[in-house]
Amino acid sequence: MMDVFVYGTLKQGFPFHPLGLSGARFLGPVETLEPYPMVIAGSFYGPMMLERPGEGLRVRGELYRVEPERLAKLDELEDVGKPGSYRTRIAVGGQGADRVEAIGYMKSAEWLKPVHTGYLSDYQDRRFIPPWER
Repeated sequence: MMDVFVYGTLKQGFPFHPLGLSGARFLGPVETLEPYPMVIAGSFYGPMMLERPGEGLRVRGELYRVEPERLAKLDELEDVGKPGSYRTRIAVGGQGADRVEAIGYMKSAEWLKPVHTGYLSDYQDRRFIPPWER
């Protein structure tokens, strides 16, 4: 089993959650232990986090424990394999929870065209346009 940190469209109540995390074990709300830059960007208004620890804000999200075979679907939803879209390890924790090294999805700066917001700590934006509506 693997721990996955989600901060955007894979969170409960957002479009990718039922496609990628339905039935996964929810471990609770967490946040990054270091600040990261997260913004809304792109023509489809996607939440995107850059792997620049120490820059931005501590990002709140959700932690899930998933079976390794579920990662292929999560990678597909997060465009892993396309240039500048990848997964990495990220340290997260919650109120009273220990530090956890989880999988986190990142984008590189070329995805940030255009940028629609400043740094965010909690994704709640509803402008995301899912692939099936683009």
